[in-house]
Amino acid sequence: MKTIEGFKLRKLGDEYILVGESMALINFNKMITLNETAGFLWQQAEQLSHSQGAFSASELAKALCEEYDVSPEQALADVTSTIASWSSAGVVE
Repeated sequence: MKTIEGFKLRKLGDEYILVGESMALINFNKMITLNETAGFLWQQAEQLSHSQGAFSASELAKALCEEYDVSPEQALADVTSTIASWSSAGVVE
């Protein structure tokens, strides 16, 4: 998978929001909010998308384990759920 170009992560208080920076990406009916962990995962996904052209759930799960005290199984389950949400929102392909 890869992140769709044009979405930028912005910190707003304790949360993050994904903002479409072009008119084609702006949907005023939907705001994509992320908690701290999902914000971290988005940053990792974006870095991998830019450097490798894509990211995988296993790569994000590994990064999650390195950053937070979480088991590999739980990390993969959380990452899979997060990626599904991103896919539904149309911010990854």
